Amino acid sequence: MTVPKLILATRNEHKVGELRAILSKFISDLDPEVIQSARKFDIPEPVEDEVTFAGNALIKARQLAVKTGIPALADDSGICVDVLGGAPGIFSARWSGKHGDDTANLDLLLNQLADVPPEHRGANFTCAAALVLPDGREFSRIGQVLGTLRFERAGVGGFGYDPIFQAKGMDVTLAELDPEQKNAISHRSRAFEQMAPLVTAVLNNEELPAS
Repeated sequence: MTVPKLILATRNEHKVGELRAILSKFISDLDPEVIQSARKFDIPEPVEDEVTFAGNALIKARQLAVKTGIPALADDSGICVDVLGGAPGIFSARWSGKHGDDTANLDLLLNQLADVPPEHRGANFTCAAALVLPDGREFSRIGQVLGTLRFERAGVGGFGYDPIFQAKGMDVTLAELDPEQKNAISHRSRAFEQMAPLVTAVLNNEELPAS
């Protein structure tokens, strides 16, 4: 087995595939075997008790970097609805009360916004990417995409709130885009594009800045 040079702090295989695809856009000849999922390690998921996306991403990356001695890359993301004052925000994955229940989360948000007219359905997807090295150095970057929320689901791709989110300047939801199209504009792609030079340095065993 190839010894990983980087661990992705996620157990979600959809997200693992998406992150690898995004990084491959910015890193030439990316060997997927050197980037492994946290599922490969018998380490329980940490409690994410920060109040920002960046804070929670750092919690996840710190845990793996400390316990494995391998650089760890994490992200935390969610949908922020204008009329809800930025909610669900960091609670996006458990908005309905059960973590990771995409259907229930989406149903609840649609019900909450049922009477909100189109001109007030503005929202954004925000992603914080965090890289933590075993020596304690930490880096974080933020990516965001603006848009509006549909009244009903459209499309079968993506995951989470993708079926109701229509990015600014587009006439389809993220769930109606193919993976390559989505990765070209997504909040996650924008965050990891900024992180790519640091990840490249890690994979090439190059020195990184102090912080």
